[in-house]
Amino acid sequence: MRTQMKMTREGDVFLARLTPRQVSAMYEALSYLSEQDYGDTELTLLVGAGRETVDALVERLAVRHAESSDFRLTMEELHMVHSALTAVPLNFTGREGAFLEEPFNIRLGFYRENFDALAYAVVRAAAEA
Repeated sequence: MRTQMKMTREGDVFLARLTPRQVSAMYEALSYLSEQDYGDTELTLLVGAGRETVDALVERLAVRHAESSDFRLTMEELHMVHSALTAVPLNFTGREGAFLEEPFNIRLGFYRENFDALAYAVVRAAAEA
């Protein structure tokens, strides 16, 4: 997965050029958390927004593109994406607290390093916008 990202800022909105894999990773992270049996309080603690807001972004990310596409994202939406990318791995730990790579990879279709690198790229790109 390409871990570099280009963003420009237009007032309160960021215009992000995302590859299909980046969009897919963001979608998988947010949709996974949305599918869990979390109440609004838990989901808001995890990603900074309630179910309705998360589901609206999941729906926008669900549209598949064959090539890189531009997405207009608010700071709140970028926060939701970043938080989801970093929170999802916590759901894949064994009894001893060790990260379970294989179930994570099977369910989400990515390695944890991909999520970590993308979360870092979101922060860097927003800071440089």
